[in-house]
Amino acid sequence: MTRVEPLAAITAATRGLLASAERLDDAAMRAPSLLPGWTRGHVLTHVARNADGGTRLLTWARTGVESREYPSVDARAAEIEAGAGRPAAVLVADVRDSAERWAEAYAAMPDDAWERVVQWTSGARRPAARASDARLTEVLTHHVDLDAGFGPADWPADYVARMLPNIVASYARRDAALRLRVHATDTGAVHGDGEVAVSGPASSLLAWLMGRTDGRELTGAEGVALPFLY
Repeated sequence: MTRVEPLAAITAATRGLLASAERLDDAAMRAPSLLPGWTRGHVLTHVARNADGGTRLLTWARTGVESREYPSVDARAAEIEAGAGRPAAVLVADVRDSAERWAEAYAAMPDDAWERVVQWTSGARRPAARASDARLTEVLTHHVDLDAGFGPADWPADYVARMLPNIVASYARRDAALRLRVHATDTGAVHGDGEVAVSGPASSLLAWLMGRTDGRELTGAEGVALPFLY
């Protein structure tokens, strides 16, 4: 069985994101996020449309009726661009309402539906359970990208502990793989057996591997070029 992330964890992460977003006014929403070329309005619109896409995937798994995540990659980008300039209150409401729809779709899933295979916009076919993992990752990662006081050190420890070995393994599976050995100095965990050794706090390692920091607080990361992951 593929792990199904608990709805409670996803709901808590969403509440945290909303709490940060609610402190931003219209001008702050137009300010740059940590993602190149995106404002905070882009980030929040993306999080909302991701919830709608995930809702469609869960509905597909539950009903057996094909319901694509997005019509296309271009359509996804157009929706984000079109929604980014909305007033702060509208952006926040969109994130909240879309998250509630996603949670309703999650709650409606029978146990056996989580292993039914659906297709993401990328073309990848995976069990629907991956939609719960993807949603938690989406909310926690883009909360950092919002650049509104929430950083990698604020990620839940259990989330970091699960994600770190998965990310290291994902690099190893790639062609011309970057062979890593990462040592989380705060937990003692070691992941990977590669020749590139990097150490530091677990959340800092994860943020670096996900392209959210330059790794300057880590030992061994200087000069290591990471391919785009997420």
